[in-house]
Amino acid sequence: MSQKPIIILVEPQLAENIGMVARAMANFGLSELRLVSPRNGWPKKGAHSAASGATHVLERAKLFETAREAVADLNYVLATTARERGQMKRVRGPDAAMAEAKARLSAGQGVGILFGRERTGLENDEISLADAIVTFPVDPQFASLNLAQAVLLISYEWQRAETGGALPFAGEARAAPAPREMLASFFDFVETELEAVGYYPEGKKPIMARNMRDMFHRQEMTEQDVRTLRGAIRALAERNRLRKP
Repeated sequence: MSQKPIIILVEPQLAENIGMVARAMANFGLSELRLVSPRNGWPKKGAHSAASGATHVLERAKLFETAREAVADLNYVLATTARERGQMKRVRGPDAAMAEAKARLSAGQGVGILFGRERTGLENDEISLADAIVTFPVDPQFASLNLAQAVLLISYEWQRAETGGALPFAGEARAAPAPREMLASFFDFVETELEAVGYYPEGKKPIMARNMRDMFHRQEMTEQDVRTLRGAIRALAERNRLRKP
């Protein structure tokens, strides 16, 4: 049994939608796709191009004639819907639903998520197969989601539940933070050059210099930052000196 949720599409109509679903799944680490009676059979021309490289999802997709057969081996099933169906079922947002799915998968259960037809969604009898309903916090005045969009939202929340929302890369500075001695030397250099061009009004240098030092400190400058700024200021100062008669 899969260690991740299984995406189940009930009677999908368009090959492009199936391909985009595969792409959305692959974006967030899901790979098991089940198709219930796709219109015009399977495989469908156009699905692979719409998948944009997520062909491994399509090639492993399993076919079923009914939703009941597609969920037969699962222990916990969620049904997605954008509208209230009058059924006495628990309703979850995608974040809470995927947290529950993670807990059940960790306990060795099989988890599947049902998605309905592009135009009409799931039928009530299909929703009755599920343990709970998943719905999205959309604008009630325009609640309709594209099939691939709905799968993308669920897949995203699954990845957040599984990884704790860890990002694939960080934006921290790669150069080492500049040591105090390096910064002090840089400040001396900048203040000397500014004084040489008459930047400081009479009697204002101490407070203006402190303000500028505070400004640079707030940037948490790296060694590379200091070297780059020092070189740029030196180039400007040299150019200014060469212009003088």
